[in-house]
Amino acid sequence: MTFREEEIAGFMANFEAHKAKIKAFPGCNHLELLRATDDSNIFFTFSIWDSPEDLEAYRHSDLFKGIWKVTKLMFDARPQAWSVRHVG
Repeated sequence: MTFREEEIAGFMANFEAHKAKIKAFPGCNHLELLRATDDSNIFFTFSIWDSPEDLEAYRHSDLFKGIWKVTKLMFDARPQAWSVRHVG
């Protein structure tokens, strides 16, 4: 996710305010916020879920909708997301 520089503090505060609730969401085993080393406006969330269905349940939850409503106003570029699986 790429944020406008003036929105970064607000994004980080919003993430801090909600990360415990995200981690406690059924099926969530891990959640991290990462920042790019070559562009300080780019952040990544890394999460591990029990199943794709658990992730989808979160994405359709009131918790996610509330977080996303605030977060999407801060972007400087269209966000990207990937689902991946461990291979080694």
